[in-house]
Amino acid sequence: MNSPLRQDALHIIEQTLQKVLPETAVHRALEGRTFPGRILVVSIGKAAWTMAKAAAEVLPRLDGGIVLTKYGHSQGPIPGFSIREAGHPVTDENSLLGAEEVLRLVEQTTPEDTVLLLLSGGGSALFEKPAQGLTLAQLQDVSRQLLACGANIVEINTIRKHLSAVKGGRFGALCAPASVFVIALSDILGDRLDSIASGPASPDQSTSEEALAIVRKYGLVFPPAVMEQLKKETPKTLPNASAVITGSVSQLCHFAAEEAQKLGYTPLVLTSQLDCEAREAGRFFGAMAQSLEKGGSLSPRPTAILCGGETVVRLTGTGKGGRNQELALAAAPYMDGLPHVLVAAVGSDGTDGPTDAAGGITDGSTMAKLRQAEIDLDEILADNNAYEALKQADGLIMTGPTGTNVNDLYFLLFRPKE
Repeated sequence: MNSPLRQDALHIIEQTLQKVLPETAVHRALEGRTFPGRILVVSIGKAAWTMAKAAAEVLPRLDGGIVLTKYGHSQGPIPGFSIREAGHPVTDENSLLGAEEVLRLVEQTTPEDTVLLLLSGGGSALFEKPAQGLTLAQLQDVSRQLLACGANIVEINTIRKHLSAVKGGRFGALCAPASVFVIALSDILGDRLDSIASGPASPDQSTSEEALAIVRKYGLVFPPAVMEQLKKETPKTLPNASAVITGSVSQLCHFAAEEAQKLGYTPLVLTSQLDCEAREAGRFFGAMAQSLEKGGSLSPRPTAILCGGETVVRLTGTGKGGRNQELALAAAPYMDGLPHVLVAAVGSDGTDGPTDAAGGITDGSTMAKLRQAEIDLDEILADNNAYEALKQADGLIMTGPTGTNVNDLYFLLFRPKE
């Protein structure tokens, strides 16, 4: 698949991701700020290494720093920082060890000290200390159930916050009497600070009753100790903490629209808060592709239809894939044999599910390639095995870790024959 449409799609992705890297945003957030006492920097999430490096370049001094990021996302040493990698999307032992190191760093602070907390998506799994009486194995089981049932990220984080000793504002409380200043890249629809990395230093808007309602909604089965902990409330005020959001999915969509326009497309951003099952979103994009290709009323000109957000996958199989790969593959049958349309879905962090792909890209040639490889699309989707199918169809988007994380970008390109 090396068509002009594919070249345009990859160009849009590459240029857009360059524009949402966190370095400039962190510089901007720290510009003109002064800190009277010690400065302790804690950087957590998939973009933690990049954000920490940017902070190190700006800060006048550094009295201690820790980076806690996903395996493979560190890019080398940063002066003044201890760098740890841990599990994502499921918490592992290194997540707990990293959290213990962070807690040691912020012990014995004074009112003049500042804890600079740099947050990006993925922090919920990477930074963890189980609430008293709970175990790592219990938290892992909770995460797996939540990821498999189709719960959205706010619902998942509502549960996580109530089971943690460091989420839902509890880390911010542990930093007292120091001030906490949060700089966040938002991977949460609506940019809720208490949901970004499960809000370790933000007053928690969610309640115990909401957490219990999520358990009932999805028919989750948790042990008694977990259910008891869900009944305990998280901090609702945090006077020592303040925050600023430096990047979001709305910016991702805006920059993608700009790049598409430069290539001659008329851009249309439908929403930056897409929140549904990946397959349904793929079918929706596929249906729009059919309408455009077959002379529907959407547009007779080169058109780029864009959305941002975070879809979910309901696990029905044991295959390899991610939400963006599944979205792109679900659009493929609608475009079968159509020469002027393409659908792409990509995660801004460069990783889609537990794979090395950032997402997927499909067009009118995809189904023919799958038939040639004797791949049944319905069976592949039922087994959540989009990676293998897209690999056969040359439909994997490979960016490597990008150093940012502001949700996902989905778009349809239509360029009629001139």
